[in-house]
Amino acid sequence: MVLKIGVIGTGAIGQDHIRRITNTLSGGKIVAVTDVNQEQAKAVVKNQNLDAVIYDDGHELIKSEDVDAVVVTSWGPTHEEFVLAAIQAGKPVFCEKPLATTAEGCKRIVDAEITHGKPLVQVGYMRRYDTGYRALKKVIESGQIGEALMVHCAHRNPTVPDTYTGDMSIVDTFIHEIDVLRWLLNDDYVSVQIVAPRKTSKALEHLQDPIMVLLETKQGVRIDAEVFVNCQYGYDIQCQVVGETGIANLPEPSSVVLRSEAKKSTEILVDWKDRFIDSYDTELQDWINSTLKGEVNGPTAWDGYVAAVTSDACLEAKKSGNIVPISLGERPDFYHKTLTAAGKMQV
Repeated sequence: MVLKIGVIGTGAIGQDHIRRITNTLSGGKIVAVTDVNQEQAKAVVKNQNLDAVIYDDGHELIKSEDVDAVVVTSWGPTHEEFVLAAIQAGKPVFCEKPLATTAEGCKRIVDAEITHGKPLVQVGYMRRYDTGYRALKKVIESGQIGEALMVHCAHRNPTVPDTYTGDMSIVDTFIHEIDVLRWLLNDDYVSVQIVAPRKTSKALEHLQDPIMVLLETKQGVRIDAEVFVNCQYGYDIQCQVVGETGIANLPEPSSVVLRSEAKKSTEILVDWKDRFIDSYDTELQDWINSTLKGEVNGPTAWDGYVAAVTSDACLEAKKSGNIVPISLGERPDFYHKTLTAAGKMQV
């Protein structure tokens, strides 16, 4: 059985997903594409040699009887309307982050999915599919280091362009930590504070860089996270979990150990695409497999909502300098009751 997929948005990430579904993964076929730039959509179909229909807009694509499931990789502010349309059509949908640009928009999607009665939405937080994070989670859940007490982590990027604004350090960069740390600890956040240390001379005038994000979870775990997007030396993701009886570190990406010129060294990546390319492959393959089985096995619409509420609190804390509470409310029964023993959601 092949899952017939329609892709809304043929920008960089849309093209990457089309390529991997077509050339790398199994079980899925791109049968439809659309983009606000129709010429670009046509070029993608031609360049990737796709047997796909080009639709005038996302709504037409979603309504097509030839499309079984939808991938949304369009401009962020359009995500909400296309995900809601997919839910209304009863079609599974994979949506790149953000699920919506506001917490209210994410909540509308959650409510629509619950009203529909079956889970259909997966959000593209690919770090949950990274082999390093999965290995770290396995250690935590095994009890090898006892209960988690603290987490120290860092998200470092060599440089960012002029278009990178202050809020992007949260909504574009730290948003990945917001999701993956919550998943890693199986815990929710209750408060956040943001501290601005000495600013690097490498950052543009309009950007405070680096920043420190201090989170507290319901179980009392304290998280300190460094966000440093002009670190110069490379793309570096760090995570250390301190437990009662031991410490567990996120594995470094594999690299040849080099002995040369009187130095022993290993390579540090400089591009986030290289760091997480395998995670994207695993994520999309899992989505295809799960969708064919009638399941959702990945970050849900509720996870997308939690990330939005948390990032809003982070932005408030960044502006005020205060400790800001994070109020999520209880996770709806829908997201409890539909979970199977394997942790999958039945569609």
